Amino acid sequence: MRADDEFHDFYAANYGRTVALVTSLLGDRTEAEDVAQEAFARALLRWSRLRTYDVPEAWIRRVALRLATDSRRRAGRMSRLARLSAGRPASGGPEPDVVGSELSEAILALPFSQRQVVVLYYLVDLPVAQIASDLRLPPSTVKTRLASGRRKLEQQLSGQRAVIRGTGGDAR
Repeated sequence: MRADDEFHDFYAANYGRTVALVTSLLGDRTEAEDVAQEAFARALLRWSRLRTYDVPEAWIRRVALRLATDSRRRAGRMSRLARLSAGRPASGGPEPDVVGSELSEAILALPFSQRQVVVLYYLVDLPVAQIASDLRLPPSTVKTRLASGRRKLEQQLSGQRAVIRGTGGDAR
Protein backbone atom coordinates (compact mmCIF):
# COMPACT_ATOMS: atom_id res chain seq x y z
CA MET A 1 0.00 0.00 0.00
CA ARG A 2 1.30 3.47 -0.85
CA ALA A 3 2.09 5.89 1.95
CA ASP A 4 -0.55 8.33 0.62
CA ASP A 5 -3.20 5.62 0.76
CA GLU A 6 -2.10 4.60 4.27
CA PHE A 7 -2.36 8.16 5.49
CA HIS A 8 -5.77 8.59 3.86
CA ASP A 9 -7.03 5.45 5.63
CA PHE A 10 -5.49 6.60 8.92
CA TYR A 11 -7.13 10.01 8.55
CA ALA A 12 -10.52 8.50 7.69
CA ALA A 13 -10.38 6.14 10.67
CA ASN A 14 -9.28 8.74 13.25
CA TYR A 15 -10.46 12.21 12.23
CA GLY A 16 -13.98 11.89 13.67
CA ARG A 17 -12.73 10.59 17.02
CA THR A 18 -10.16 13.37 17.22
CA VAL A 19 -12.79 16.04 16.52
CA ALA A 20 -15.10 14.50 19.14
CA LEU A 21 -12.31 14.46 21.72
CA VAL A 22 -11.35 18.08 21.14
CA THR A 23 -15.00 19.21 20.97
CA SER A 24 -15.52 17.65 24.40
CA LEU A 25 -12.56 19.63 25.71
CA LEU A 26 -13.23 22.98 24.08
CA GLY A 27 -17.00 22.97 23.66
CA ASP A 28 -16.66 24.38 20.15
CA ARG A 29 -16.88 22.01 17.18
CA THR A 30 -15.49 24.54 14.70
CA GLU A 31 -12.40 25.12 16.82
CA ALA A 32 -12.12 21.36 17.37
CA GLU A 33 -12.14 20.77 13.61
CA ASP A 34 -9.38 23.36 13.21
CA VAL A 35 -7.32 21.67 15.92
CA ALA A 36 -7.84 18.22 14.38
CA GLN A 37 -6.90 19.49 10.93
CA GLU A 38 -3.71 21.01 12.31
CA ALA A 39 -2.83 17.78 14.13
CA PHE A 40 -3.34 15.72 10.97
CA ALA A 41 -1.39 18.25 8.88
CA ARG A 42 1.52 17.81 11.27
CA ALA A 43 1.11 14.03 11.06
CA LEU A 44 1.19 14.14 7.27
CA LEU A 45 4.55 15.93 7.37
CA ARG A 46 5.91 13.15 9.62
CA TRP A 47 3.98 10.24 8.12
CA SER A 48 7.07 8.32 6.97
CA ARG A 49 8.10 8.02 10.62
CA LEU A 50 4.62 7.90 12.23
CA ARG A 51 3.45 5.02 10.06
CA THR A 52 6.01 2.81 11.79
CA TYR A 53 4.61 3.54 15.28
CA ASP A 54 2.65 0.81 17.03
CA VAL A 55 -0.17 3.28 17.77
CA PRO A 56 0.06 6.41 15.61
CA GLU A 57 -3.35 7.44 16.98
CA ALA A 58 -1.67 8.16 20.31
CA TRP A 59 0.62 10.67 18.57
CA ILE A 60 -2.38 12.40 16.96
CA ARG A 61 -4.22 12.46 20.28
CA ARG A 62 -1.19 13.94 22.07
CA VAL A 63 -0.73 16.65 19.43
CA ALA A 64 -4.46 17.44 19.39
CA LEU A 65 -4.48 17.74 23.18
CA ARG A 66 -1.53 20.14 23.09
CA LEU A 67 -3.15 22.20 20.34
CA ALA A 68 -6.45 22.26 22.27
CA THR A 69 -4.60 23.46 25.37
CA ASP A 70 -2.92 26.19 23.34
CA SER A 71 -6.26 27.16 21.79
CA ARG A 72 -7.87 27.35 25.22
CA ARG A 73 -5.08 29.57 26.53
CA ARG A 74 -5.26 31.80 23.48
CA ALA A 75 -9.04 32.13 23.79
CA GLY A 76 -8.69 32.94 27.49
CA ARG A 77 -6.14 35.66 26.78
CA MET A 78 -8.31 37.13 24.04
CA SER A 79 -11.39 37.03 26.27
CA ARG A 80 -9.56 38.74 29.14
CA LEU A 81 -8.16 41.33 26.76
CA ALA A 82 -11.61 42.03 25.31
CA ARG A 83 -13.12 42.41 28.79
CA LEU A 84 -10.31 44.66 29.95
CA SER A 85 -10.62 46.85 26.90
CA ALA A 86 -14.38 47.05 27.48
CA GLY A 87 -13.80 47.97 31.14
CA ARG A 88 -15.26 44.76 32.58
CA PRO A 89 -13.42 42.40 34.93
CA ALA A 90 -12.24 39.13 33.45
CA SER A 91 -13.69 35.86 34.69
CA GLY A 92 -11.64 32.68 34.69
CA GLY A 93 -14.32 30.25 33.53
CA PRO A 94 -14.60 28.61 30.15
CA GLU A 95 -16.73 30.27 27.50
CA PRO A 96 -17.88 27.55 25.16
CA ASP A 97 -19.55 28.50 21.91
CA VAL A 98 -21.54 25.30 21.82
CA VAL A 99 -23.10 23.84 24.94
CA GLY A 100 -25.19 20.71 24.90
CA SER A 101 -26.70 18.70 27.72
CA GLU A 102 -26.34 19.23 31.45
CA LEU A 103 -23.41 16.81 31.45
CA SER A 104 -21.66 18.71 28.63
CA GLU A 105 -22.16 21.96 30.52
CA ALA A 106 -20.82 20.40 33.71
CA ILE A 107 -17.77 18.97 31.90
CA LEU A 108 -17.05 22.32 30.27
CA ALA A 109 -17.25 24.01 33.68
CA LEU A 110 -14.40 21.85 35.01
CA PRO A 111 -10.90 23.33 35.13
CA PHE A 112 -9.17 22.40 31.87
CA SER A 113 -6.68 20.02 33.50
CA GLN A 114 -9.52 18.02 35.09
CA ARG A 115 -11.62 18.21 31.93
CA GLN A 116 -8.79 16.62 29.94
CA VAL A 117 -8.56 13.55 32.13
CA VAL A 118 -12.33 13.17 32.55
CA VAL A 119 -12.88 13.30 28.78
CA LEU A 120 -10.01 10.93 28.03
CA TYR A 121 -11.09 8.47 30.70
CA TYR A 122 -14.87 8.46 30.25
CA LEU A 123 -15.46 9.56 26.67
CA VAL A 124 -12.37 8.22 24.90
CA ASP A 125 -12.21 5.22 27.28
CA LEU A 126 -8.45 5.35 27.84
CA PRO A 127 -6.85 3.74 30.89
CA VAL A 128 -5.07 5.93 33.44
CA ALA A 129 -1.64 4.74 32.23
CA GLN A 130 -2.37 5.82 28.64
CA ILE A 131 -3.73 9.19 29.77
CA ALA A 132 -0.58 9.71 31.85
CA SER A 133 1.53 8.86 28.82
CA ASP A 134 -0.46 11.11 26.45
CA LEU A 135 -0.38 14.08 28.83
CA ARG A 136 3.13 13.30 30.09
CA LEU A 137 1.98 13.26 33.69
CA PRO A 138 2.55 10.81 36.54
CA PRO A 139 -0.35 8.34 36.88
CA SER A 140 -0.96 9.64 40.41
CA THR A 141 -1.60 13.13 39.02
CA VAL A 142 -4.07 11.72 36.51
CA LYS A 143 -5.87 9.83 39.29
CA THR A 144 -6.00 12.95 41.47
CA ARG A 145 -7.39 15.09 38.64
CA LEU A 146 -9.89 12.36 37.76
CA ALA A 147 -11.12 12.11 41.36
CA SER A 148 -11.40 15.90 41.68
CA GLY A 149 -13.22 16.15 38.37
CA ARG A 150 -15.68 13.41 39.38
CA ARG A 151 -16.42 15.18 42.67
CA LYS A 152 -17.05 18.48 40.92
CA LEU A 153 -19.25 16.83 38.30
CA GLU A 154 -21.26 15.09 41.01
CA GLN A 155 -21.73 18.37 42.89
CA GLN A 156 -22.71 20.28 39.75
CA LEU A 157 -25.10 17.65 38.46
CA SER A 158 -26.76 16.95 41.82
CA GLY A 159 -27.07 20.71 42.38
CA GLN A 160 -28.72 21.21 38.99
CA ARG A 161 -31.20 18.42 39.65
CA ALA A 162 -32.06 19.95 43.03
CA VAL A 163 -32.65 23.34 41.41
CA ILE A 164 -34.76 21.76 38.67
CA ARG A 165 -36.83 19.79 41.23
CA GLY A 166 -37.17 22.84 43.47
CA THR A 167 -38.46 25.15 40.71
CA GLY A 168 -40.83 22.68 39.15
CA GLY A 169 -43.51 22.99 41.78
CA ASP A 170 -44.12 19.35 42.64
CA ALA A 171 -47.89 18.93 42.14
CA ARG A 172 -49.24 16.07 44.26
